[in-house]
Amino acid sequence: MVDYSLPRDVNSILIVRLGAMGDIIHALPGVASLKQSFPGAHLTWVVESKWQPLLADGGLADRIVLFHRHQPATWAQTRRELRERTYDLAVDFQGLIKSALVAHFASPERIVGLGPGFVRERPASWFYSTRVKATATHVVDRAIELAAGAGATTSLQTFPLPAGSPEGVLPNPPFVLASPLAGWVSKQWPLEHYESLAEMLRKRLGMPLVLNGAPNSLPKLPWAVRHESGIAGLIDATRRAALVVGVDSGPLHLAAALGKAGVAIFGPTDPARNGPRGGDFQVFRAPGVATTHHRGEVIDLSMRAILPEQVFDALAARVRCHA
Repeated sequence: MVDYSLPRDVNSILIVRLGAMGDIIHALPGVASLKQSFPGAHLTWVVESKWQPLLADGGLADRIVLFHRHQPATWAQTRRELRERTYDLAVDFQGLIKSALVAHFASPERIVGLGPGFVRERPASWFYSTRVKATATHVVDRAIELAAGAGATTSLQTFPLPAGSPEGVLPNPPFVLASPLAGWVSKQWPLEHYESLAEMLRKRLGMPLVLNGAPNSLPKLPWAVRHESGIAGLIDATRRAALVVGVDSGPLHLAAALGKAGVAIFGPTDPARNGPRGGDFQVFRAPGVATTHHRGEVIDLSMRAILPEQVFDALAARVRCHA
C-alpha cells in the first residue's frame, strides 16, 4: 500500500542516483524540487565517482558520497560514510537493486522509490517504504513525480549544474559541438555523416565542427577539431558552443539542460521518454523505428537513415533564429 503521508519535519535527505550522466541530469529537477520544498534539510547525494563533477558546486548537494563502482570494498566504505549521519528520508531515483541497497545501508526512516511496473528492477521496490506510481512518460517528469511522492510540495523544471572549467583548446569563432560516442554503439551517428556535416558547416556557415570525447577516445579526424576533456571541460565547451548536435547520451542532455539549441538524433530509443528537455532542439527519428533497450554493438540502421543534409538544414535555421 502506498503511503504519501510523509512527515513535514524532514531535516536530512539522502539522494541515490549513482549514474550515468544523462540519468543524473534527468534527476536534477526532482532533486531541486525536494531541495526547494525542504530548504532547511541537509542533502546528501550518493553518486559514482566518475560523475561527481556534475554535482560539485551545483548548489544542490550539501555532501557528496562517492560510490567507487569497480572497487570491491566500496560497499563497506559507502555504508560507513552513510552511517555518519541519520536520514529522515532517502529517495532512490535509480530503481536498481544496487541503488536500493545503498539507500537501505543508510538506515533512513523512509525510503521512497517507484513502484512495481515503474521501477527498473522489480526487487528494488522491496526495500521501499513508499512506492510511487508514475504517470508521466518522460523521465524528467517521472523524477518530479517521485519527488512529489516523497513529500515535495514544489515542482521545479530547473537543472542546477556547475560552471565547468576550460580544458584543451576550442576555436575562437562560433562553433558547433558534437559528442559522437555513446554508451551504446547502436545509438551513435556514423562518423562519415559527421564528416559530411563538417564540410557543409565550414563551406556554408563558416563554422567549425568540434568533436568532444574523453581523453584518448577519439581518432585523429582532419575534418574536425578534436576536443578531449573530462566532464568539467565538456560542461565548459557546451556552454561556449553556438549549436550542439547530439544523440541519446549524456552530452545531449547536458546541452538541453543548459538551454542550448541544436539537433538531437534518435534511433532505437524513444525521444518521448528520453528526448532533450530544455533548449531548442529539433529531434530527428526515422518513421516506424522500433524502440528497444538492447545495447547494440553496431550502429543502428535507423541512425544511418538521418542524413547530414537534414541535420545541416536544422542547424542553419537555428543560426538564423538565435543570431
